[in-house]
This record gives sequence, structure tokens and C-alpha cells, in this order.
Amino acid sequence: MNNPEILIIDDEPQIRKLLEITLESNDYRVWQAATGKEGILMAANHTPELILLDLGLPDKSGHEVLKELRTWYNKSIIILSVQNTENDIITALDNGATDYLTKPFRTGELLARIRSSIRRHMSEENNSLITCGELQIDLVARIVKQNDEIVKLTSTEYNLMALFAKNEGRVLTHQFILREIWGFNYQTETQYLRVFIGTLRKKIELIPNQPKHIITENGVGYRFT
Repeated sequence: MNNPEILIIDDEPQIRKLLEITLESNDYRVWQAATGKEGILMAANHTPELILLDLGLPDKSGHEVLKELRTWYNKSIIILSVQNTENDIITALDNGATDYLTKPFRTGELLARIRSSIRRHMSEENNSLITCGELQIDLVARIVKQNDEIVKLTSTEYNLMALFAKNEGRVLTHQFILREIWGFNYQTETQYLRVFIGTLRKKIELIPNQPKHIITENGVGYRFT
């Protein structure tokens, strides 16, 4: 995609300027909004490829803006916020944030997260075959291959693998994974999830206790890379 558009929703002029310079120097087109209301309106008018959203907005909570955007906007939303408690991060991710970075952030890491998020969304839109290193996930045939060899997975293990692959680079909370795979009644069964993650790692990771695909985000959930 040439020059994808990114919308910044942040009330700090210095942060918006820093992001504008960084993004435009990396061939992104930038829109800016200083309030939640303005941001929602601009998102509706321009449908950017990705939104960078601050949680501390002057007119309404960033969490409220996130939930409102997620009623119709299905592309990537990355949270940039000084709020760094576990509860803030989990709430944002559960409300549909694609990723979460705390301020101050490293611009190199931010750009990498942006590229990953945009690439993942484009893959979801255009492909039923997802390739992650030596892994291939065929979402139509429901087949996972490692170095062109079929990996024998149970139905639940495949569903986990597909969920991770479709959300490559995104932190998925324990509650989100449990809800998506097993339903609302299992949202507190984190130990149950750890057992399945352990068995899945043994099948797809070259060194299961040093995973390079299913990465643990302590206290929050997992990220597939």
C-alpha cells in the first residue's frame, strides 16, 4: 500500500508534532485530532489505515472513544498513553485496541508496531493463507504446516493457532482468547489456557521453552510474531 493514512488522536501538540514528523518521514500521510469527538469525526470522514489514540483526552475518555470507534471501524488502533497500569492495558486491549505503547515511547518500536498492524490487517483482507516464518496457516483448509510438513493439531489447538495468526503482532489478553475460543463462561480460566498454550508451543516452536512465535506478555496475555 502506498502512503497509508494514519490518524493521530492526542491532545498534546508536542506529541502530535513529533508523530507527524516521524510518520511523514516514513511515507505515511497524517491526520490530526486534539479531542475524542474530533477524532471520531475525522475517522469517519477519512477512514485511515491506522489510528494512534491517546487515552487522556480533554472531552471524553480514550476508552470511550475506542469503544465507539470499534462499533464500525475495523482497522488497526494503537494506544499511545502515559497510563501504564495493568488494568488500563487490559481494558484497552479487551475493548479492541490492536496494540498498546506507553509514553515516552521509542519511535523505532512504534514504527515497527505500525508496520506489523497494517501488514496483519491487509493479510486478513486479502489472504486465506498466512505465512509466519517457517509456519503456514491455511484458514480455508484449516491446515497448519511447518517447513511444508503438516502439523497435527486438535480442533482447539487449530482454533488457537488461527486466532493468533489473524492477530499477528497484536497483544491478546487472556480474557479475550478464552472468550473467543471457549466462550464467556471460561474468561477466568487462565490456567486452562496456559495448558493449551504449552501443548501448542511443543508442536510449533523449535525450542518450546524459548518460544519465538507465541510470546508471553506477563500479566496480560500473549502476542504472536
